[in-house]
Amino acid sequence: MTDFATVVRNRRMTRAFEPTPVDRGVLIEMVDLAARAPSAGKSQGWHLVVLEGADTARFWDVTLPAERRPAFRWQQLLDAPVIALPFADADAYVERYSAPDKAATRLGEGREAWPVPYWTIDASMAVMTLLLAAEDRGLGALLFGVFRGADRLRSELGVPAPLELLGAVALGHPAADQEPGRSAARRRRSADEIIRWGSW
Repeated sequence: MTDFATVVRNRRMTRAFEPTPVDRGVLIEMVDLAARAPSAGKSQGWHLVVLEGADTARFWDVTLPAERRPAFRWQQLLDAPVIALPFADADAYVERYSAPDKAATRLGEGREAWPVPYWTIDASMAVMTLLLAAEDRGLGALLFGVFRGADRLRSELGVPAPLELLGAVALGHPAADQEPGRSAARRRRSADEIIRWGSW
């Protein structure tokens, strides 16, 4: 394992993969780490549908039909041996905050009682931890949106309707040649540009 600062600074979105399988035990270890991300009331309202090997074709057949693939820029993304689909579960938060130790918050009254959707925030932090865990184990990862076919995908995978799909995470061994994304050249903001000390 690598030190934390190195893991964070080295992490990049990987868009080209080798088709070599990822050991399921490694995936389980990574998800175990992701499960340690912050979670309001320890509600832990996130789920992960994991497609491996040939099963990843189910994802691509819905989201990137064969007739569109020749024009797809990231051909080796299709070689990723794992596609993980993270879902946020709002009902888990409503149920948790209906419990006696949280009832005074009144957040158990329903989703609309929450001023901020913590199920989305917490699931996103879990996904970020998953991305860092991949880097720590020498794997590549790419978080990307599912903008086409999301409803059909949910139906084919039997995902319950209330769950919120955050996107897809491709995981695997990175290919030797990596073409940077269009945003890669954008400068990162410095801490001085981000921090407002004391007030805005």
